[in-house]
Amino acid sequence: MRVVIAEDSVLLREGLARLLADAGLDVVAVVGDGPELVRAVDTLRPDLAIVDVRMPPTHTDEGLRAALEVRHRQPATAILVLSQYVEERYAVELIGTSAEGVGYLLKDRVADVADFVAAVRRVGAGGTALDPEVVAQLLGRRRRGNPLDGLSPREREVLALMAEGRNNAAIAAELVVTEGAVEKHVSGIFAKLGLATTATDHRRVLAVLTYLRA
Repeated sequence: MRVVIAEDSVLLREGLARLLADAGLDVVAVVGDGPELVRAVDTLRPDLAIVDVRMPPTHTDEGLRAALEVRHRQPATAILVLSQYVEERYAVELIGTSAEGVGYLLKDRVADVADFVAAVRRVGAGGTALDPEVVAQLLGRRRRGNPLDGLSPREREVLALMAEGRNNAAIAAELVVTEGAVEKHVSGIFAKLGLATTATDHRRVLAVLTYLRA
């Protein structure tokens, strides 16, 4: 397995290179910033890039942005992110493109060399390695960000039919229920989406827009 390491700390990147070489992996390049990572991957076409989130010049999210560029330019190259923290925005974008060949591990929680090497091999082979804390934060973000999570399966069905332009009678016929039942579900949808009755807003339109955005 051919690996590129992108880490601005000389001690850490040299330590990673030695560790992986001792495990039998071929470290073909070690670089210190995002542009160098992109160039190295374009030139060497490694199986895996191990990337730190914080790299020069601002030491914020350059590593993850470079990883996303690598993912776009060379989708066959697996990405393993090593970080001190979870950068949710870019993590969602990285993992959301495809779960294959993606890893995101927190440095402080990598306590066992054998487990780390196993994670490297797994990601490089097209698998996934996600720290439980990363999973917890991303799932929490999804729950907070999706207003439809509170709807029941039947309410989702009703809202989907509303989005198709159906009126209550048409929805009742489609679901083989009474119009009264549909009205009850619609009221429940409005309540769960926080759409109060006003003189200026059309709640049915607002509910459909919420559905489409989610």
